[in-house]
Amino acid sequence: MTRGESGRDGPGAEPDRVPFGFTSACEIADEDPETLLSAFAERGWGDGLPLVAPTPERVEAMLAGVDADPDEVVAVLAPRGGEASIGVIAVNAVLAGCEPRHLPVLVAAVRALARPELNLAGVNATTHPVAPLLVVHGRAAREGGYNAGAGALGPGNRANATTGRALRLILLHVAGAVPGVSDASTQGSPAKYAYCTAENAAATPWPAFAVRRGVGADSAVTVHCGEAPHNVHDMESTEPARLLDKVASTLASTGHNQACISSGDLVVLLCPEHAATVAAAGWGPDDVAARLFQRARLPAGELRRAFDLRAWAPWMEAADDDELLPIVEHPDHIHVIVVGGPGKHSSVVPSWGMTRLVTEPVEG
Repeated sequence: MTRGESGRDGPGAEPDRVPFGFTSACEIADEDPETLLSAFAERGWGDGLPLVAPTPERVEAMLAGVDADPDEVVAVLAPRGGEASIGVIAVNAVLAGCEPRHLPVLVAAVRALARPELNLAGVNATTHPVAPLLVVHGRAAREGGYNAGAGALGPGNRANATTGRALRLILLHVAGAVPGVSDASTQGSPAKYAYCTAENAAATPWPAFAVRRGVGADSAVTVHCGEAPHNVHDMESTEPARLLDKVASTLASTGHNQACISSGDLVVLLCPEHAATVAAAGWGPDDVAARLFQRARLPAGELRRAFDLRAWAPWMEAADDDELLPIVEHPDHIHVIVVGGPGKHSSVVPSWGMTRLVTEPVEG
């Protein structure tokens, strides 16, 4: 049996009440992956990949990951207005292959998605290939088995892959972000399958990111709605300015939304070796942001020629054509997180533009 949200289309349509505040959506003859995948595909559910059958026993086991009422509604997710209860989140966690220890992370991530500054309605409806990047911090990252080291944005780790996938399934099944229907993304993005990593706290030379954000809990998640990562390669720099100027050159482009929408956030994922180079010179994350704010710039005239439609801060609109304008309107919109393992490759994640990053504590 697959289960979903009560009184809604998709996994959770009427009529029969069942445990956890759900209604039965469809009956599956067996748990064979092909049978389940075919049944979901016929109804326009799922992400196209094989699924784990959310049997009552599996959902019950998943719910052991949190101490909360399964009927508790964590958030109402746009554009469909679906209610993401603890139980609904658990069902999608089972479908994705999560373990119970990952459920508190998902609950916090769903709470973050509903924050107004994140602007989920716009994120889900735009033609831009935006996807919520989920970064796990602190004890939840360690105890949940999340990969913050080598290949942290790639395959091979169950926690990263299944948690990221579960968040996408929640967006599909609860928020209604169905490609070609409510999700209007022109080409989509592989980041829309699973986009989850963890902060490499052990290799971070500064206070942890959540602490810098004012979240004092020992576990937290950050959700940043952006593009797939853009690589920054620097094998040679031994001082911050040269290294960060390469990062700035990757950001200073008319090809992403930050160039015409100044209010969004940028995330810079520094690898440990690049972070160590910066920190060895006495630079902190605010210094990194300040340098990038000053160096990731293009002439106002070039930007105006590229975009007739702009959402800039007023002071940017007033600039002369030969004035160099930053990609974001304030250094506070540039966020630095240490992720990855050995090697000198970092990445930048421009946002959709009309969205702000959110950091939430993980409860439990």
